[in-house]
Amino acid sequence: MQELFIGFSSFGWPGAVMIAVGFLLIFLAIKKEYEPMLLLPIGFGTILVNLPLSVVWAYEGEPGFLQLLFRAGIATELFPVLIFVAVGAMCDFGPMFKNPVMMFFGAAAQFGIFATVILAVALGQALPFLSDFQDLKVASAIGIIGAADGPTSIFVATRFAQKYLGPISVAAYSYMALVPLIQPPVIKLITTKKERQIKMIARDEDIPKSLRICFPIAVTLIAGFVAPISVPLIGSLMFGNLIRECGVLGRLSTAAQNELANIVTLLLGITIGSSMTADRFLTPQTLMIIAMGLAAFVFDTAGGVLFAKFLNLFLKEKINPMVGAAGISAFPMSARVIQRLATEEDPHTFVIMHAVSANVSGQLGSVIAGGIVLALVPLLTGA
Repeated sequence: MQELFIGFSSFGWPGAVMIAVGFLLIFLAIKKEYEPMLLLPIGFGTILVNLPLSVVWAYEGEPGFLQLLFRAGIATELFPVLIFVAVGAMCDFGPMFKNPVMMFFGAAAQFGIFATVILAVALGQALPFLSDFQDLKVASAIGIIGAADGPTSIFVATRFAQKYLGPISVAAYSYMALVPLIQPPVIKLITTKKERQIKMIARDEDIPKSLRICFPIAVTLIAGFVAPISVPLIGSLMFGNLIRECGVLGRLSTAAQNELANIVTLLLGITIGSSMTADRFLTPQTLMIIAMGLAAFVFDTAGGVLFAKFLNLFLKEKINPMVGAAGISAFPMSARVIQRLATEEDPHTFVIMHAVSANVSGQLGSVIAGGIVLALVPLLTGA
C-alpha cells in the first residue's frame, strides 16, 4: 500500500516550488511570448525533473532519458555547438560590412560581461554565502550572461560552472526576451532628447560575394591561431555562415536555419530544464545570479551608449548614441527597440540600418567575448 502512494509521500515543498517555477516559465512563453522556443521546453523540463522520484533523471540506478540527453548534448557541448551552426546560417553580416564602424559597438556592448565578472568576484569575497563566486571560472560563467547570447552562456557554463547551468541559462534567455523592457529606460537615463534625435546617413552599397565567403574563413583562421580554445564557438558559427553565403548549399542552409535549429532548440531547452532541481535552484546563489544577469544587461546597454557618446567627441558626422545599445547579441530585437525609440523622439529619424549593423556585430562580438573568456580564465587561474 505504501508503494501505491509513494508519489505523494516522497513529494515536498521544494518540488512544489520548482514545479511552480516551471509553470511560470510556460506562462511567460505562451502568454507573454518571452523566448517561447526556449522557455517553454525549459519550463516543462523543470516540471518533469521535480516530479516525485524524478524518474526522468534516474530510477533504480539507471539513467532516465533526460540524463541521457544531458550527457549526450550538454556535457559534451554538442547542443550549443549545433545551435551555433544554425545561428551562423541565419546571420547576414552584410549590414556590418556596409557600416564597418559599427563593429566597434559589437565590442563596446560586451562591457557588461567583464563588469559583472568583477562584481561577482567582489561579492564572493564580501559575502560568505557567495564564496563560490570567488572562483574566477564561476564568476566568468555568470558574467557571460551579459553576452545576451543563450548558446554562449550555456557553452561557458558547461565548461566553468555546470552546477549553476540552470539559473545561468534561464537568466540569459529571460533577459534576452526582456530587452524591450530593459534597454529603453537605461538609454533614456544616459542620453538627451537631442542626442536621441540625431539622424544618420544610411549607405546602400553592394557587398562582393568574395568578401561574404572569405569573411567566415578568415575569422575562423584568426580565432584558431589567437585563441584556439574558442574554435568550437567561433568555428561552428562561421561554418553555418559559410553554408549560407557560399551560394551552392541552399538546401543545407535552409535545413540549418529551420530543421536543425528547431530540433536542437527543442532538445536543448528540455535538457536545461532537467538541471533545475530544487536543491540547485532554490538557493541564495540563484537569486544573485539572476540579479547579476540583469546588471550585466544594464552594463552592456550603458557601455554601448557611452562609447558612442565618446566617439561623438571626435566625429564630424555624429552617431546617434542609441545605436551603441544595439551592440548586444539579441538580434534583431535590440535593433527594433532602438528604431522604435528613435521614431518616438522624431518620426523622421531612421537608424534601423545602423542599429542592425551594430546588432549583427554584437552577435559576432558575443561569441568572440565567450572565446576570450574560455581562453584567458584557465591561464589566469592556472587550471
